[in-house]
Amino acid sequence: QLQLVESGGGLVQPGGSLRLSCAASGFSLDYFVIGWFRQAPGKEREGVSCISSRGGTTNYADSVKGRFTISRDNAKNTVYLQMNSLKAEDTAVYYCAADRPSFIHTVQTTCVMRGREYDYWGQGTQVTVSS
Repeated sequence: QLQLVESGGGLVQPGGSLRLSCAASGFSLDYFVIGWFRQAPGKEREGVSCISSRGGTTNYADSVKGRFTISRDNAKNTVYLQMNSLKAEDTAVYYCAADRPSFIHTVQTTCVMRGREYDYWGQGTQVTVSS
């Protein structure tokens, strides 16, 4: 069964850091684009970051540029989101998602942060930034 599992969320003070992990089971992430999304209470889901199949392309929302870094370790079938200089407005449930290639074993060299492009979603992990 294809599954994505996020971990690493928690409570952190403003200015602190967290590293989220997104581990895949039941399939290899090698050819998948991975995105991170978040949803705060009462707000729409928004794209945070994405990374292409081999990690050559990354994109970030303007609100997190310079503070968040996405990376992947395909050998470990895991994608990470390093979050530094956290702010109260970063508080949300964070989800990772996988966009499968249109053709099997096709390397995807770009990525977009449109939720509708993604085929598999994790259950989410809560990040709370508060003093």
